[in-house]
Amino acid sequence: MSLPDPESTADVRAATATGVVGKNPDFGATLASRGLSLRRIAIHTLQINVGRRCNQACRHCHVDAAPWRTEAMDAVTFARVERWIATHRPAVVDLTGGAPELNEFFRPLVRAARAAGCRVSDRNNLTILSEPGFGDLAGFLAAHDVEVIASLPCYSAANVDRQRGNGVFERSIAGLRVLNAAGYGSRLPLHLVYNPQGPRLPGPQEELEADYREALRRDFGIEFGSLYTITNQPIARFAEDLRARGQLDDYMELLANAFNPTTVEGLMCRTTLSVGYRGEVYDCDFNQMLGLGLGDGAATDRFLWDVVPGQLEGTGIATGPHCFACTAGAGSSCTGETVSSFKIQV
Repeated sequence: MSLPDPESTADVRAATATGVVGKNPDFGATLASRGLSLRRIAIHTLQINVGRRCNQACRHCHVDAAPWRTEAMDAVTFARVERWIATHRPAVVDLTGGAPELNEFFRPLVRAARAAGCRVSDRNNLTILSEPGFGDLAGFLAAHDVEVIASLPCYSAANVDRQRGNGVFERSIAGLRVLNAAGYGSRLPLHLVYNPQGPRLPGPQEELEADYREALRRDFGIEFGSLYTITNQPIARFAEDLRARGQLDDYMELLANAFNPTTVEGLMCRTTLSVGYRGEVYDCDFNQMLGLGLGDGAATDRFLWDVVPGQLEGTGIATGPHCFACTAGAGSSCTGETVSSFKIQV
């Protein structure tokens, strides 16, 4: 049985959720109109972007990562971040990039975080596993019980290659097979990430996960844990692409009209502290790319080593129009939907 193309069945039910709000939506005003506020609770995840260099240059990338980028964490920053982790011991250290594995301090960060008792996640693009010099990567990750969160924006080769480059799907499948052979998808956690092609909302996460599981198991014998659906952020390379096509305003309108107030409680910015490759801190990875400092009203130019986690609890979070991407439909976070089911609110 052939499965439907997820790009032809993307869920757009949320588009009528809150009524038309216009092409220049105000996220703060939308929260206020619902009697909502966005404030931090205890930090659970320290998400570290170790640099912008990547072996791919995907069209949807909100980081503008690419092989030619040179921004990277240096030794001094690594040492300070390592000390902060050892002192404050966040529950999760989430390593991202670019391709984070390309940074020379990726493996030392993994070792330091595991030594501090933290769970470690690697935001892995799968093709890094077949790059020269990375043949031992899967073994290293498995030896340190690192959770792998792998980008696979579709189970269709044509869709993946269109978004990420020719041959990426084949290399991604090869990477998944390497991870499965190392114990990922069985005794070790392996999760996949889906994001839609172009300016649309993801389909229902549970249904897409079932389709992915059937297709990958049937066609390639691949096993994985969960699928995370993530809405494309209207920033950086993706925003430039939409603007060039004359679609940016319509996409912003779609996101704003799909605002779901029940997603706010589960937004990742409430429990995540985002760290840049220089050590600077932000409320989320998307704010980092926009240069929006912490929304707690303190100095905007701050670094991780200036932060005591408990002092951030109850403080505000910096927001902008891009935040509608995280609150559209069933919500969007680094671990997928923020609500288990979406009900239209009026």
